[in-house]
Amino acid sequence: MLISVEEEASMITEKSGAAAMIPDETPLFDPQLLEDIDWSQNMVSFSPSISPELPGEGLVLRPLCTADINRGYYKVLGQLTKVGDVTAEDFIKTFEHMKKTENYYVIVVEDLNLGQIVATATLIIENKFIHGCAKRGRIEEVVVSDQCRGKQLGKLLLSVLTLLSKKLNCYKVTLECKPKNVAFYEKFGYVASDETYMQCRFFE
Repeated sequence: MLISVEEEASMITEKSGAAAMIPDETPLFDPQLLEDIDWSQNMVSFSPSISPELPGEGLVLRPLCTADINRGYYKVLGQLTKVGDVTAEDFIKTFEHMKKTENYYVIVVEDLNLGQIVATATLIIENKFIHGCAKRGRIEEVVVSDQCRGKQLGKLLLSVLTLLSKKLNCYKVTLECKPKNVAFYEKFGYVASDETYMQCRFFE
């Protein structure tokens, strides 16, 4: 059966689109950025000692990839907030958008023995017109699986993203926290702001 050039092009597009919707190991951002962090600038202590390169026995800290949807990524996020019904296609489309903008740095900790994500955190970079068109960092969605609490992974994620925001030349990095947690974040060099966090929520 003969097909037109237009039909052939359409078939190629459909095939490539389908392939693009298959989760894979492509990182959200260059892993070298994490390797190049100056860990000597870390402000908190870890006992026992851990680092981005050695986050713990059987653990690895790395950028998010789409294959993590099959490693319990949403199960971990669900311990922090509502995640909704997200299809693999939705996840991959959002991932590709984040990767294209180059302003999203989602890191995960994977338990290699279980093949499961056990912790995650996100750094978002905002480009500003102020401060000489500088960049601002925002740290969000820091969560550790309940089965891995006590392994200092929350501290590690926060330290890594704080140092990463500095490496990316942000003039400041911010996060939201409850008043009872202020003392904890002060250990990382954060100070309470005079500003009041407010929101207008449109849906849960």
